[in-house]
Amino acid sequence: MRGREAGRRLGAADIGERLGERATLVQFSSAFCQPCRATRRVLADVAGMVPGVRHVEIDAEDRLDLVRELRVLKTPTVFVLDAAGQVVRRAVGQPRKADVIAALGEAV
Repeated sequence: MRGREAGRRLGAADIGERLGERATLVQFSSAFCQPCRATRRVLADVAGMVPGVRHVEIDAEDRLDLVRELRVLKTPTVFVLDAAGQVVRRAVGQPRKADVIAALGEAV
């Protein structure tokens, strides 16, 4: 990982919801983003399959402060957080389910 988000922790106050017991998938989306809808389905499916994993979707327009801080330039952008909220992986664009599951392996 590169940039300011490496080593960054995100907590419930940052993302607006509690963290998952084992990991959290944080998705930044925008209203008219078609790949965001598909990403939502993939992440929700993975979170439903893996115990202790939560999926949290954030409207990028509502959280411009966090978007700027984390340098989110496109939607969807997904951050994988470990149980403590530490950013362990970042991805831009629509992820494949296998890639999300692999990234969770780094977080749990």
